[in-house]
Amino acid sequence: MSRSLASRVATQAALLPRASICSAQSLRPFSHSVSRCDDSKSGPGKAGGNSLLSDIYGTPQAGKSNPMAGLSNNPIFKTLGTQSRIDTSSLMGNTSQQQPNAVAKEDPEPYHLHIYAHKHNTHVTCTKPNREPIISLSCGNLGYRKSRRGLYDSAYSLTKYVLDRLVHTGWPPKIDRLELVLRGFGQGRDAAVKVLMSPEGRVLRDKIVRVADSTRIKFAGTRSKRPRRL
Repeated sequence: MSRSLASRVATQAALLPRASICSAQSLRPFSHSVSRCDDSKSGPGKAGGNSLLSDIYGTPQAGKSNPMAGLSNNPIFKTLGTQSRIDTSSLMGNTSQQQPNAVAKEDPEPYHLHIYAHKHNTHVTCTKPNREPIISLSCGNLGYRKSRRGLYDSAYSLTKYVLDRLVHTGWPPKIDRLELVLRGFGQGRDAAVKVLMSPEGRVLRDKIVRVADSTRIKFAGTRSKRPRRL
């Protein structure tokens, strides 16, 4: 019993300095770095921890470039980054700057060739840009009477005669732009178009810049005229 008690006392005396050192280290404030009790034993453990982390996450590669950096060279992003070719200046409200250009680029008023073809007659009128008439004729001026004025042949002859009169008076060289205005759905409508598409209408066909339809459309309104009786 005495030997065991003496050995215990010796062991406690040997462990007392180390315990006091560890207790002093544990009481140091958090702002100071904690020094390890045994640096020789911490070295292999640190190396083992680093190797374990490298096995899990892999070793960092310093020379590898960022994969997102190559997106800037992608042609899709270059296309999206370029300025749009669509002119959206009119949507921004800059009408004060565009108004002078719009007035300057406006085309002049053309000459007009009116074809009014209804069921009973056909009227052909050619006017200047200011709406002053140059020539105005109908099928009755060519000698057609009664129901013959509404036929296809009479309208064809009328349109051809009007073109001949324009050529005889020297108007085709003066007419640089011509607008064809159609009104009504009589047989003279197709007859006048046929004349313009024929060799006789070559003097004015190439100068037509616009084709319009001015047929009146009735929405309710007053009572219609009585049917015409021949």
